[in-house]
Amino acid sequence: MSLDPKLLEVLACPKDKGPLRYLESEQLLVNERLGLAYRIDAGIPVLLIDEATPWTPAN
Repeated sequence: MSLDPKLLEVLACPKDKGPLRYLESEQLLVNERLGLAYRIDAGIPVLLIDEATPWTPAN
């Protein structure tokens, strides 16, 4: 399931208010600056700081 590109333009990290990168294959929104990932459940981003998980890029 893909997120609407217009929605992606306005979504921001709730912790630092910066942009998020969408990883469609993993269904995650990632804040690379803070190393946090927010899951997407049934097409709905879960942008709660307490629900964020640590994230490191796969090399």
